[in-house]
Amino acid sequence: MGRLDQRLIAITGAAQGIGLAIARDFASEGADLLLLDIDRTALESAARDIRAANPERRIDAEVCDIAVPEQVAGVFAEKGAFDGLVNNAGVNVFHDPLETSQAEWRRAFAINLEGAWACCRAVLPAMIERRHGVILNIASTHSFTIIPGTFPYPVVKHALMGLTKSLGLEYASRGIRVNAIAPGYVATQKVLDWWDAAPDPAAAKVETMALHPQGRIASPEEIARAAVFMISDECPFMTATCLTIDGGLSVRQHG
Repeated sequence: MGRLDQRLIAITGAAQGIGLAIARDFASEGADLLLLDIDRTALESAARDIRAANPERRIDAEVCDIAVPEQVAGVFAEKGAFDGLVNNAGVNVFHDPLETSQAEWRRAFAINLEGAWACCRAVLPAMIERRHGVILNIASTHSFTIIPGTFPYPVVKHALMGLTKSLGLEYASRGIRVNAIAPGYVATQKVLDWWDAAPDPAAAKVETMALHPQGRIASPEEIARAAVFMISDECPFMTATCLTIDGGLSVRQHG
């Protein structure tokens, strides 16, 4: 018996990084999945691998730009009632505030916040009707801390936490749980690309590791294991809250 047997769960940004790790773990725990991503090639590859490892599971994959609400509504309408949703898709938008263009401001909100809301809006009616469902938003330590030079990303992630708490309270009495996970630095391709773009990639990596009390950053698989717990029935009294997974980074006052 898996911890997610007989669940149908949608995961956005499922083709790589944290989303892919979550998809693999969810399938291994018995869930049927709808994988969503904007990258067709990576998505098809991810779906093939997960199906091969879990031939008894239903693994659907749909290319979807979550910044387009009509696409989101169309995809979810065809798939039935969902037991869970993981809003993982996101994009880093880092600028000096006054150098942030309107287009970049809109891109940050359209993907990181409005896309998450569009997915929530698509699954909630059936969840409410069945009085059962779990939504998990992949937030960030940017949701409650600020790193200069990363505007407007923390603004959006603070808003995503507001969405989590608001929906969690609105629908708690109707059998719905809405929570968030706030990872710190995770060894995803985005972080590797960020190091590679630095003048001295090796030094950038050392500096990042040194920020963390454990001297390392998280793996995507560590975030995925927490996601299994948050989506499962093992935390039925947790809603409108956030689980921080950052190795103590956000608690540390000085290096």
